[in-house]
Amino acid sequence: MRNARVIFEGRTFDATERDGRLLLADGRAAAFDAVTWLPPLAPTPRPRTVLALGLNYAEHAKELEFKAPEEPLVFVKGEGTLIGHRQITRRPAGVQFMHYECELAIVVGRTARKVRRQDAYDFIGGYTVANDYAIRDYLENWYRPNLRVKNRDTCTPIGPWLVDAADVPDPMNLALTTTVNGTVTQRGSTKDMIFDAPFLIEYFSAFMTLQPGDLILTGTPDGVVDCRHGDVVVTEIERIGALTNTIEET
Repeated sequence: MRNARVIFEGRTFDATERDGRLLLADGRAAAFDAVTWLPPLAPTPRPRTVLALGLNYAEHAKELEFKAPEEPLVFVKGEGTLIGHRQITRRPAGVQFMHYECELAIVVGRTARKVRRQDAYDFIGGYTVANDYAIRDYLENWYRPNLRVKNRDTCTPIGPWLVDAADVPDPMNLALTTTVNGTVTQRGSTKDMIFDAPFLIEYFSAFMTLQPGDLILTGTPDGVVDCRHGDVVVTEIERIGALTNTIEET
């Protein structure tokens, strides 16, 4: 099932996609362009933990002239970076290089502590698409991206759908594609991850408790390009959905 959260006629609704229609929780149908899309995550009374992988595809590490990591390179993002489908990402004025990162996002389904790799999929609730923008101008070290690079308001679009894990039988073999203004600029596959989903669940849960709703952004393939004011960026993952986002310089 594909689940979403939207604002329609001033109210927030859970919604699902069925036969090409958006069905609101109250039984009404709404046009896709008649709603405001929110991150497709249930509201939570506590800060959500967002864990993000750097250099998790060997070819992406190579294009950045780095050696592929021998253990996960991870940074933590605030929930305030997240925005929904068809929303605006702000590019700071004067920036020389700001690029997208099409990423499979794992949504933790239940409390996970010291999970074994062979049991990891039991703790995944679903998947969504994330676009984790980076601003290279502010980068000091790819191994430790500072807050201005990766923890910016509006710079992590996510959605439009949260797809149940049961509906994605092979998450480690999904095609990823990014287009900028309709031109394909990035192609890849989740099969090329250095550290796959089961490894990451085992790795993180060995030293921290993962809670329902926590996010793991699993990195991006090679093929990132600079995005400018007015660019429409679509990051798409097979079986998960196509996430649209527009750049606006501020």
